[in-house]
Amino acid sequence: MHTPDSPFPSIDRRVIRCRRCPRLVAWREAAARAKVRRFAECKYWGKPVPGFGDPRAQLLIVGLAPAAHGGNRTGRMFTGDRSGDWLYRALHRAGFANQDISVDRNDGMLLRNCYITATCRCAPPQNKLLPEELHACRPFFLEELRALRRLRVIVALGRIAFDASVDATRELGRHNLRHRPVFAHGTVVRLNEALVLIGSYHPSQQNTFTGRLTEPMLDGVFRLSKTSLGNS
Repeated sequence: MHTPDSPFPSIDRRVIRCRRCPRLVAWREAAARAKVRRFAECKYWGKPVPGFGDPRAQLLIVGLAPAAHGGNRTGRMFTGDRSGDWLYRALHRAGFANQDISVDRNDGMLLRNCYITATCRCAPPQNKLLPEELHACRPFFLEELRALRRLRVIVALGRIAFDASVDATRELGRHNLRHRPVFAHGTVVRLNEALVLIGSYHPSQQNTFTGRLTEPMLDGVFRLSKTSLGNS
């Protein structure tokens, strides 16, 4: 829940109104009209998806973009799709979420000391984003990073989120690393004395169905996060 003086409601309103990327606008709205059979009776969100969680969070999770029939349908990050099933189970086991399942915006999910965002707020065709679309969405990510004043750990789900986090924190003066860090699952990068970046494979079906990412591996990322929070 946002506090009265929180900057997040303003950020959220501007995210939801955004129409900067014609290709993404067309795709997200077409997906919301066409739906899929299992969600034929659902009213789709069909707009950019704002961040979600605790505005005083020390842990930030950065994903790629909403799924066409997940966040684009429910209007909340990682809600209503298989990736979200994996993520919220792991967050619940780690103590960052009050429940282990997230199906819609009114399901009672609360995040504790954790905020979730993405490099892009619109569902892209084939989950592929163009460089100019990432660039257009970047200001929202920068605003959230500024607003998360207690931030201590960033978990980046996938290489694109990892690279975006490196670039955004550099732009904000949060690090001056001599060498650009390379993404790998479980990699830990100390950006400055108070901020750590952790890489994780994205809990996409492509990774979870093939065994590239397992639940113990994802749990390990959040154990690293808790260790880093304890040492910050």
